[in-house]
Formats: sequence, structure tokens, C-alpha cells
Amino acid sequence: MQRRDFLKYSAAIGAFSALPFWSRGALAAERPALPIPALLTADARNRIRLIVQEGKSTFGSFTTQTWGYNGSLLGPAIKLRQGKAVTVDIHNTLSGETTVHWHGLEVPGSVDGGPQGVIKAGESRQVTFTPTQRAATCWFHPHQHGKTGHQVAMGLAGLVLIEDDDSRQLRLPQQWGIDDVPVIMQDKRFTGSGEIDYQLDIMTAAVGWFGDTLLTNGARYPQHAAPRGWLRLRLLNGCNARSLNVTTSDKRPLYVIASDGGLLAEPVKVTELPMLVGERFEVLVDTQDGKPFDLLTLAVDQMGMTVAPFDQPQPVLRVQPLRIAASGTLPDSLVNVPALPALDALTRRQFQLSMDPMLDMMGMQALQQKYGAQAMGGRSHSEMSHGKMAHGEMNHADMDHSNRGQMQHGGHGFDFHNANRINGKAFDMTTPLFAAQKGQFERWVISGEGDMMLHPFHIHGTQFRILSENGRPPAAHRSGWKDTVNVDGAVSEVLVRFDHDAPKEFAYMAHCHLLEHEDTGMMMGFTV
Repeated sequence: MQRRDFLKYSAAIGAFSALPFWSRGALAAERPALPIPALLTADARNRIRLIVQEGKSTFGSFTTQTWGYNGSLLGPAIKLRQGKAVTVDIHNTLSGETTVHWHGLEVPGSVDGGPQGVIKAGESRQVTFTPTQRAATCWFHPHQHGKTGHQVAMGLAGLVLIEDDDSRQLRLPQQWGIDDVPVIMQDKRFTGSGEIDYQLDIMTAAVGWFGDTLLTNGARYPQHAAPRGWLRLRLLNGCNARSLNVTTSDKRPLYVIASDGGLLAEPVKVTELPMLVGERFEVLVDTQDGKPFDLLTLAVDQMGMTVAPFDQPQPVLRVQPLRIAASGTLPDSLVNVPALPALDALTRRQFQLSMDPMLDMMGMQALQQKYGAQAMGGRSHSEMSHGKMAHGEMNHADMDHSNRGQMQHGGHGFDFHNANRINGKAFDMTTPLFAAQKGQFERWVISGEGDMMLHPFHIHGTQFRILSENGRPPAAHRSGWKDTVNVDGAVSEVLVRFDHDAPKEFAYMAHCHLLEHEDTGMMMGFTV
């Protein structure tokens, strides 16, 4: 931080603390301050240490067991520099295995942290890599096969910030935790005793695990006091399964400056910003008027995600501008985003995402019986049973709710842990499906046709460009670098290239990032 900025923001914080006691008390009583993850940089030896650990967190009147990196919940924001090698020492103090996946980072398969990169309980893993990609907001989280959803639900997630020369030259807001603010959005569900209530069963294998409480950086509806001017929000949809639609309470616009893989060519003005699971966007918001406002997420049309209270807008964050002026600006242009290359003669790969009809049918029935018709996201049970799902009537007694991975139908056990598939195959860690050629562009055609579920499709080891999304050209703010694409009952196409090796023993993954779909088979490995 520049000395003048340090003095200015110290004065702002001092001014806030100098408010009358009753005023400060009213603000504090209204809602908690937004927790800001520590900004973690490499030491003099270019090393960073991560400890995966259990802890306790307070939510309302309950103290809850949670997991985190270098703390009880979530983790630090790791700041990396383009072209500078870093070594991360990861120590797992949990009672079970985990992995650490660098979501959005273009790194070799050997350090990517997919399901092969297992760190056993009490053991450590060391990974070294050099970020070569553009400035971006990425994140890290577990990728333990079959248990990713549970481990993320328990609290394991953190941000990765990559900076480069182009981003440093722009006069964007960059004072961490002041006018450059992380916003990690996650929904949770708690038991009556306040523990995180995670279940991987028939219903969640079909629609995903969803909660009834929205947390922002681990806090419920917190507030942030920001200098007046341009406020930069680094948004992450860190939910297991829930899509979000971000807006402001007073309809002030959001200016999207970056997507998953980095800065756009120029800012894109939006009033609503839909976000799939795992997606990141950076937005600038003008707070010059000094008026407080809320960041909200609107109701979305997604199976299972219309259950109350998410049938109504939910507050994410209260922003309270201070009197001190901010120093960042909103440039007219940002960085050069290269034109798409010629698409003729490129290798073209096709992928069909599918769910077992029995799982679909029984999962929908369980959802509707538990939460009612409103949980169906505007779809009727008869509509869901049409076509590929028309396998006859199944009653609620046919289901085994003991969470042993079996569904009983006609006297035969059904393993829902392998019921979600790509090209007809559930994930097999030992058998990559194909080999991509290093440094060569490929066209990937990803189809969700015949399936009623949303699939946010994520590809490891690359930042791609969307050619079409559900049969339509991508929106302007989705036309930059991305690692997740929307596949929702239609066909999406992306242009990918892999610049690092991924051998068979450390193959890259491509999968639905609705975590319960990933955990139950909708994932494939491939080599480079």
C-alpha cells in the first residue's frame, strides 16, 4: 500500500471509529462486519504454507464444527505474480483424506490437485508451479472423489489472486479489504443443534445439496464500510449446487471488468449478474453518492433452488460508504482480448452429459414430497417423467433413505454414486477418456439435451472461450476467458487449449461443477 493511501484509509477507519457510541453500536447491532480473508503471499524462499484443519465457527447462537485452511472456516486469499514460481506446502490435519485443487489455474496435471492428488490424514504434499496466465481471480478447494461436496460444505475454500503487468498499470481499486473486496457466497443448511447438515442421498445426487441460509465470507448478511467512489467486488459463487443472480437493492449498475480467467476487453454494464457454481466475476460499483445499499441475489429458476427463503431476494452484503474518497477508477478499456482463431480443421470432441433416468425420477419425487411443488422450479413431475424418464411409476417406499448409496427398485439395488455420466460412462479414475494435443486449439461440444438439470461444466488446466452457450452466442461479459460454461438442456461449445502436460497418473478433469453431480459420476479424466 502506498504511504498516502495508508494514511488516507487509516483516517477513514479512524473517522468510522470516531462515530458517536450510539451510532457505532447501532451499526454493529444491525449486522456483523464483512470478514476479510488474510492476503497471503510467498515468503523470501517463494513458499506458502497451507494447513487443512478443523475448527469452530459461530453462526447466530450456535457454535459449529467447520473446516478451513489456516483457520476454522474458508481460507486466505493467496496472491501470486505472473511468471514467478511458488511452492505451496500443504499439511492435512483432518481425520480423512483431502486434495487441494487450483480451480482456474493453468498448471500441470501433476500439481493441479484433482482426485489423484490425495493428501492422507496427517500427511503433507508439496507442489511447485509458475503461473503464466493473465491476471485473474481464481480459487482453491478440495477435489476428493466422492467427497468434494461434503468437504466444501464444511468450509474448505479460498481465493487465488494472480496479478500481471497489465493489471498493475490499470488504476483499478486495489486496496485489499477496503476498496478491493472479496465476496464469497455460499448457502448452508444446519441441524437443530447447529451443525452443518450435509447429506449425499438420492435427492441431492439428482438436484444437488442446498441450504436455507446464505453466508458471505462465512457471515450472514454482513456489512462493509467502503470509501466513496469505485468499489471493486471479487464475486465467487462458492455454493455446492445453487446458481445465484446478483444485483443491487437500488438498481445501481454493476460494471463487469473480469470473468473466470481475467480482465475483459472493456467494462460491461449490467443490472443483474447470473453466476453458476464455481464462477467468478469482478465488478465495479459506484458508491460516490454516499448512500448505503445492499448486494442481493434474486430468485433463480433452478430445480430445488426455489425452496424458501430463496423464492425471494436474499441479502448478500450491506455496503455503507464513508466520507473519505476512493482512489480507483473505471477505465474505458481494460486489456487486449485476442480475436478467436479460425475454427475450421480443429479437433472437435463431443460430450453428452446424462443422469440415470431412475435417479432423475426418484430424486424429483423425493424433492417434491419433501418441499412441495414449488421446489420443482416451474416444472411439473409429469414433465420430468416424460421421455427418457418414463420408466413406470415409483413410489416413495421404493427408496432406501439410509444413505448407503443404494436405491431399491424391483428388488434390485441401484448405486446412485455412479448414476451421473459423461458419454454414458461414470467417472473412472484409472481410465482417461482421450488425449488432447498440447498447445493446439480444440472445439468441445458439450450437450445436456434430454436432461432437465442444469450442469455448470468446468474444465481443468485451461481458460477457454465460449463459442455458444445453450445454442446462443455468449453474453458480452461471458465472452472473455472462462473455465465454466452453462449447459442447461441444450448444447454449448467452447474453444480450449492446454499448454501444460497432464500424464495418465495425474490426468486433468472435466466435470459438472454441481458438486453432487461430480461426486456421483459426471466427470471424466483426460491427458495432455
